[in-house]
Formats: sequence, C-alpha cells, structure tokens
Amino acid sequence: MTQTQPFPTLDHEQRAHLWERLKTIELEDADILFRAGDPGNGCYFIERGSLRLEISTAEVDTETTLGHVEAGDVLGELSLIDGRERSATAIAEGPAVVKWLTLDALRELENEQPALGNAIWRILALSAAQRLRTTNDRLLEHLEDSRPTPEVDQVVASARRSQLAILGWSEERMDQLLFALAQSVASQAMPLALATVKETHLGNVADKTTKNLIASMAVLQSLAGRPSIGEKHRDEALGITEFGGPVGVVFALVPITNPVATAIFKTLIALKSRNAIILSFHRGCRLVGKEVTDLIRATLESQGAPADLVQMVQGKASRRTTARYMAHDGVDLVLATGGAAMVKAAYSSGTPTIGVGSGNTPTWISATADPQEAAFAIVASKSFDNGLICGAEHNLIVDVSISAAFKTALEAAGAAVLNSKEAAFAAQALVTDQGFRPEMIGRSAAEIAGALRIERPHPIALLILPGVPDMGTPWTGEKLAPVLSYFEVNGEAEAHALALTLLGKQGAGHTAIVHTTDPAVAARFANALPVSRILWNSPGTQGVSGVTTSLMPSFTLGCGTYGGTSTTDNVSFEHLLNIKRLAKFHPPSEALLKAVTATPE
Repeated sequence: MTQTQPFPTLDHEQRAHLWERLKTIELEDADILFRAGDPGNGCYFIERGSLRLEISTAEVDTETTLGHVEAGDVLGELSLIDGRERSATAIAEGPAVVKWLTLDALRELENEQPALGNAIWRILALSAAQRLRTTNDRLLEHLEDSRPTPEVDQVVASARRSQLAILGWSEERMDQLLFALAQSVASQAMPLALATVKETHLGNVADKTTKNLIASMAVLQSLAGRPSIGEKHRDEALGITEFGGPVGVVFALVPITNPVATAIFKTLIALKSRNAIILSFHRGCRLVGKEVTDLIRATLESQGAPADLVQMVQGKASRRTTARYMAHDGVDLVLATGGAAMVKAAYSSGTPTIGVGSGNTPTWISATADPQEAAFAIVASKSFDNGLICGAEHNLIVDVSISAAFKTALEAAGAAVLNSKEAAFAAQALVTDQGFRPEMIGRSAAEIAGALRIERPHPIALLILPGVPDMGTPWTGEKLAPVLSYFEVNGEAEAHALALTLLGKQGAGHTAIVHTTDPAVAARFANALPVSRILWNSPGTQGVSGVTTSLMPSFTLGCGTYGGTSTTDNVSFEHLLNIKRLAKFHPPSEALLKAVTATPE
C-alpha cells in the first residue's frame, strides 16, 4: 500500500511542527470518513490507501461515485476554506490512514508560526485550484464523452467476434449450453447469495438464494425448446414466414439489488438469441459480479463456447465508462436495469435501449376481497428479500368497509400495523428529504422495528404505516424496505383515483395489484390504470416474475410509454431478436383494386 508524507513542500522543521497538530485516523474497508452535510471542521491528508467520494441520492441503483482520492491527496480543503458543510461522502476502499488537520489546530499554528500557517493555506489553495481544474477537465470530457477508449474498443470487438462464432449453433446445442450455465449458477445459488449480502448489505441470504434459482432454472425452463434463430413461424394462408436474427452485442446494466439473478437472467436470454453480452455491475456489487461472471465464463469454455460471449466491465465503476459503452458504435442494444437516472442515460446514449422504470405499486384491497388471503399474499411478497423488489406492493389502498378485518388479518400474517404514535415516530425516523435513509434500505422488518423500539407478540415480518402523510413525502413513493403505507378509501372511484395519484408521483407503467373475488372489479381496475402488469389476487414479488402468474419469468420489467420505456412486456429473449418477414406475392383483392383505382368525386 502506497504511503506518503503529509505536505511534502514543507521543510523538515515545518513538517515536525505540523505533525504535532495532526490526528491520525485509521480506516477499514467501507468505513465512512465523513458524510455529505457534515460540518467542514478540518481537512484530511491521505497518507495511505484510497477513498471514494460519493454524492447522495435516493436511487439505490444509480451510480453515485464522483471520483477517488489516493495517497498524497488532500481531502476536504474546500469546507475548510469556505466553512460550508461537506458536499460529498468519503468512504474507504480498503484499509486507509489519513491525517486530520482541524480548523482549531490550523488557527493555533497561524498564531504560533505565521509563516507555517501561510504555507499551509497556500497548499490548501493550490489543492482547491487543482480540484477545480480537474472538475473543468471532467466537464470537457463529458461534452465529448462518446469517444471510445482502447479498453472499451477491445472488449466490444472481442464480444463481436465471439457472437459471430455461435451464429451457426443449432437450437439443441444452444439449449445444452444454457442448461450448463443455469446449472452452474443454481449449484452455487446459496454461496453467491451469501457473497451478495456480505458485499451489498442488502436483503437476506435465503430469499436471494431463491431469486438466484428462479433466474437460472425457472428462466431456463421458459427458454428451452423455443425457436429463436432462423425460421420461427410460417403462415401459409398469408404467405408470410418469420425469421429471427440476433441484435448482436448487448450492453447490460446490473443493479445492486439483484446482481447475481440479473446477471444470469440477462446472460441466458442474450445467448438464447445468439447475442454476446457485456455486464456492467453497480460499484457496490462488483466483487460478487466478478464471481458470477467468472463462473459463467468458465462454464462457457467447458462447453466449447467463446468465454468472451460474456464479459464484465473492468476497473472502477464510473458513469463515464458506462456512457462510453452505451454510445459505442459496436454496441447494438442496451438492457437498462437500475435507477431512473441510469435508465435515462441509456435512452439518451443514441443506442437502441430496453429500459425499466421505478415501481410504486398501488395495491387495492377492495370491499370484495378475502382479507386473510390478501394479507397473507402481501406479507409474503413485501417481506421477501427485505422488500427490495420494485414490483412488490408499495402502497395499500383499503376499502373502509373491510379495513378493520384486513388489519386483523395483517397482524395474524406477521405484519405490525403501527398505532398513531408509532406511525408518527416512524414517519420521521425512517426518511429524509431525499428518501428512505440508506441504512434502512434492504433491512429486515425486525431490524427496522428494533431500531424504532416497536414490539409485537409475534415476529415482525412487515411494518404497515396508516395515516400516511401527504404525497410530498417519501412514504408515498417506492420503498425498498419491508414497509408499506396504508390508505383507507370509500368505494371504487376513490380507489382508482388514489391509485392514479400514486402512479403519477412514481411508478407509472410498472405494476398495480387488486384483491377481489369479483372479476368485473378486477377488469375495471385494470382498464383504469396506466400500468403494464395488473396482478389479481397475487403477491406482487412472486407475481411479476411469473412464479404465481403465467407471466414470462423475467428480471427486466418494461413499463411502456406510460413509464417512458419501450415495451410493456416482461423482457425475454424475443426482445433481443430482429424479426425478419419473408412475404410471398399475393394478388391484390378485388376490394383493394377498386379502392386504389376509384376516382374521387
């Protein structure tokens, strides 16, 4: 590990005087030196190691890294100069040692040794000036940021060569390869889940294991035996034959919430349609990302396929590198799963994109619902993997006529329906102006309840917050935690209106859920809402992924133009094909001939 002496421009005597004023801070990997918003009460000299600078965002799956500081760099000098709060969060990447110079210590040095104090201020000013120049350089790079780099060129070119090498593979041979890939991940489903939770600190091992199995084996079952390349369908009556062809090289964003499941799912559908794929993992899951990518590549080689059919973006994650891949001429399609900002960037790249939107699923428990069945489904869904699924329930809309029975059923199913005092405290404690506190995302309901000192005679699987504040609060948006808002409405019209309002805030186009025993009630709800999936009496998590419905098993859920994306489908290999149509000559009908030859009056 690189180690440097602080303020190398000072002479030995000056450095000795300064050394007496510096405080040593030792950091372990992922330790936070300071957070955005903390007081700017000093600056830091990086003696050993590296720190990552991040901005705050409510989107857990959007890349937030501003940059890195290494041994020899000064950090935090801007707050020391202008006295304002920290503008970013500094996090250790591996063990690090920093020297802390407080403002009080600097003032003492100025009084005791003015020349030394002035020298330190000059060093800080030079560091601030260099940081400004670096920022200007980055802005210039962003203006010209579509320029490829040799590293990106090499990865894309290798992907193209590998993709061309499998064009002639038969469906049987490809299905054998997909089976081997799915089996390799399924056999490691639990160790990969353990590695995911250890690295990301999100969700739980049992449910991530289940996710990994669904994304590998259940998705495999949905693909096996289905035609992809070549002739797919022939309609003799119309004289039209459809042929499938690959899109080519796919660039795929992989979110921190489901890294292994998303990686194997996108790999399977890409290879089924004879495409190569480049996986771009969120910074927070790159270690487990490399583990699953290495496993996939080893399986490819064992089956006689080019390893570079599946690659991952190497090096430290950055928006700049991601943008270069997405805009690269050799990338044919972007599969964008992640935060709204990253999906928007994908659509702005100029490359054809299939993206997803955020969820905020309104869930209507109608007057005709079975309260016990609805409660069981909701608890089973929203507690799964500690609430990290975008298609799970996020807001409960409950008819007042059934509300009392439904609350009783929720408690019996393992939820904690908070009383007014508990709800008021939770509403303040769990959120900030930007959204849910990061430390609460992906935590279990039991952990959150413990932090809030909420107790029940049963293990708490889900927290329900009645008396929801107004629409301007994070409580009425997507909640990646096992917590739900709870609204009471009087009748169908109010339920539809509130669901539309919630979707207008967030989650348009994604998913809605209705619990009712009346098919007409379900149909009217489906017809009224601008969403791609309306689940009927199904748990959200299990329903959107096809486990408890007949929807296509998928970990990429389109939101259509409702949500600013390109399809309402559960994305599968069919979306990664170019469909060609051979149309045989058909003599025009008499009606058509009359229509095109008629003289207008």
